Amino acid sequence: MNMGLSAEEGMVLHGLLEEAAGDIVIKLDRRGFLIHASTNFGELGYDLSLLLLLPHVSDLAEAHHASALQEYTDRVLGGKAQGGWIEFPVLTCGSSPDCPAHDCRRWYALSLRPIAGEDGAACGAMGLLRSVQRLRALEGELHASVLTDPLTGLSNRHAFCSSLSRHLGAGGGQMVAVFAVDRMRAMFMQYGQRAADEIQWGFAKFLESMIFPEHELAQLDGERFGVVIPDMTPRAARSWADDVLRTFATLTIGASSRSPQVSASAGLARLESTVDWTLRQAELGLVMARAGGGMRVGQCGRLPPGSPGRADHSQQSLGVASAAR
Repeated sequence: MNMGLSAEEGMVLHGLLEEAAGDIVIKLDRRGFLIHASTNFGELGYDLSLLLLLPHVSDLAEAHHASALQEYTDRVLGGKAQGGWIEFPVLTCGSSPDCPAHDCRRWYALSLRPIAGEDGAACGAMGLLRSVQRLRALEGELHASVLTDPLTGLSNRHAFCSSLSRHLGAGGGQMVAVFAVDRMRAMFMQYGQRAADEIQWGFAKFLESMIFPEHELAQLDGERFGVVIPDMTPRAARSWADDVLRTFATLTIGASSRSPQVSASAGLARLESTVDWTLRQAELGLVMARAGGGMRVGQCGRLPPGSPGRADHSQQSLGVASAAR
C-alpha cells in the first residue's frame, strides 16, 4: 500500500525500519486513528480499504488492554513520549463475535514515533507492530519449567509453598500431607539412579490417581510429595492417607524378589502459623511414622493457643504423634 509519505514521515519511517524488518508499519493521524498500514497489516484480521470508519489504534487491543494502549498513544502524540514499546493482545479475527478469542488471541508490541507538523507539534505518528507471540509462549514455558519437576511433571516445592502461603493468607486450616517412599537412599545405592527415578515417577503417578480433584499435589524433593487436603477434618484426612498407603502396599505385594521392595509412609499437619512450621510438623509426623516401622500415617498435635512456639518458631511443641496402619 502506498503510504504517501512526506519528507518528515520518510525520515521517521527510515528510523523505524532501521530497528526491524518484516514488522507491520502503521501511520496514525493526530488523534490516533489508523490512516495507512503496510500490506501485512492483514495478519491482524483487518482490511483498511474495506472499512468505512477507520479504527483507532487502541481498537486493535483486547478490551482490558485498550486503555493502556490509548494512554501510550496519547503520550506519544502529546510529545510526552517517543519510542519505547507497549505489549498487548490482539484478536486477529478482527474482533469477530463468532470467533473464539483463545484461538485468535495473539500478542503484539507497538512502538510509535511522532510526526512533526509545520508548527513543530505532532500531526500524527508512525509505528511498528511486532509479533511477540512466540516470546510470550517461551516465557510461559520457562515460568512453567521453573515451577515444575522435570521427572514427574508435578509442581515443585517452590510452587507448593506458594500455594500454601495463599491458603494461609486466606485463613489456613487445611490439612497437609507429606508422603515419602521409604528407604529411597538405600534403593538408590543398591539399584542405581535409573531404578530410583522409576520408583519416584511411579509413586508420583500413583498419588495422582489417588487424590481428589480439589487436592493439590506437588513433589517436594527426590522422595517426598506434598498434598493439600481441603475440606477434610483431621480424622478424615488421616483415613484417606491411610487408605493411600494400604492401596500402595497392596500394589507392591507379589513383586519379584530381585525387584526393589517399595513402601511408603506419610505425615499430616494442619496448615497454620507459617508454611515452614506446617511443613516441619508434617515432616515430624513422617519421621514418627517411619520410626514405627513405615507404611503408617504419623500426625503431630497442634500447638496450643498462645504457646511460645507460635511467636518463636525455633521452639516447637512436638505434640502427640499417632500412627495407624
